[in-house]
Amino acid sequence: MNRIRHAALAAAVATALSTALPALAADTASEAALRKLLEQQSALLQQQAAQIQTLNQRLSTLERAQHATGDAAPPQGQAQDAAATAAAVADTRQDDLAVLQAQVAQLAAEGTGSGGGNVSWRDGGPEFKSSDGSFSFHPRGRVLIDYTSTHGSRYDPRNVTGTDLSSGRLGAEGQIGALGYKIDADFAGDAVSLKDTYVSYDTKFGGLPAEFYVGNKLKDRSLDGGTSGIHTPFMERNAVASVGAEQSGYYGLGLTAKLIGDNWHASLAVTGDDVGNDDTASDTVAYLARAHWNPVNGENGFIHLGGWYWYENLGDDVASINKTSPVALGWNGNVRVSASSIANVTNDHAWGAELGGVYRNFWGFAETTVRTIDSSTVDSVDQKATSVYAGWLITGEKPGFNRRNGAWGTTKVLHPVTDGGPGAFELAARYDKYDFLDAARGGEGDAWTLGLNWYLTNWTRLMLDYVHWKTDNKVGDFQGPDSGNTIGVRTQVAF
Repeated sequence: MNRIRHAALAAAVATALSTALPALAADTASEAALRKLLEQQSALLQQQAAQIQTLNQRLSTLERAQHATGDAAPPQGQAQDAAATAAAVADTRQDDLAVLQAQVAQLAAEGTGSGGGNVSWRDGGPEFKSSDGSFSFHPRGRVLIDYTSTHGSRYDPRNVTGTDLSSGRLGAEGQIGALGYKIDADFAGDAVSLKDTYVSYDTKFGGLPAEFYVGNKLKDRSLDGGTSGIHTPFMERNAVASVGAEQSGYYGLGLTAKLIGDNWHASLAVTGDDVGNDDTASDTVAYLARAHWNPVNGENGFIHLGGWYWYENLGDDVASINKTSPVALGWNGNVRVSASSIANVTNDHAWGAELGGVYRNFWGFAETTVRTIDSSTVDSVDQKATSVYAGWLITGEKPGFNRRNGAWGTTKVLHPVTDGGPGAFELAARYDKYDFLDAARGGEGDAWTLGLNWYLTNWTRLMLDYVHWKTDNKVGDFQGPDSGNTIGVRTQVAF
């Protein structure tokens, strides 16, 4: 009687599977239809399980009645037939179950839809792909909301408190055949401006990965300067990124080529002005080169060595250069170091050096730069900056530094809050030095920054920065020695 019970159980399960399989194979219209089908299958299996339980209860009742009346066991031939039937049904059940599992896995991997493509989630947003992988579309966006408050300056206009939408972007990236594309529109400051907006092509050059970009792209210059603002460990980029920036800006419209080795990369770029430049004068043309090398590159960390150089042939619309670097986070425009205006400029150039590394959940880097500005009426003027900074990921994550490109990247959170974890916590400190003393009326300043970052997930974080700054300007509204303290808080979501 037990064998009969097992045979009946196997037959019921096989019946449920055989009912669901044709429907599963036929319904490939959408992911929603797949979910509905699986829900129907689950309900059917529950129904069959209830029927099986009822059947088992009836079989148990018959068994007890048989023992009570002393009925003989079924003939040997009938028992053999029942066993053979049960084995055949069980084999059929296993085969059908394997087919069902394979079809469900294939549907989950390939997705559904008329194009046979799929939808997956990457970096906090959906990515749509065709079935052959030739076409993709990934929406992008970010929101960076800041609060800053400055106190302690002897100039009251510098002691200001306020909020700011540091960045609000919408865009997309993807692939069309062999070409990639990206577009980012930023809405901060009540104005719309294009940031990364280019077409790219990945190939091989000398057996090594090579990347080519045509369009408006963030320039590969220094650690912080070549890093997206959503990945830098502090709310604002460091002094080297600010002082060593080209006159044409952080972005440039032109051509960039990058070659990537096992433990190094090198890039070359020729760019004009940023998008939205003056259309009544020739562009400032910039030539930029950067390279980095990891002489030590292991599982627990690496050592980073890097350097860069750029030269600009200034356009006719650049008559003078007056550098002023913010030192109290970005929103407070009154706390700056003034370099004094340099008239009748003809060209400028700069170099920078990078040293640092990562060991497990610790990181540390140092950078320096010298920018030289040439003029037709005065001697060349040097502007200098140095930045030293280090950090510790308290919760054990690896620092979000991309050794492939020599720039900051995404911090991979081990236990995100969306999974019930605490997220990742990072403690960081930085020293920045601004030196414009080579000019007759150039100023100087420095800033100490202490930061605490809480990464809720890979694409969301809260930042707290405390900055103690000093300035000594010889021109402008706030001349002479001054110092103060600025506190900043940032809420960030980026996908």
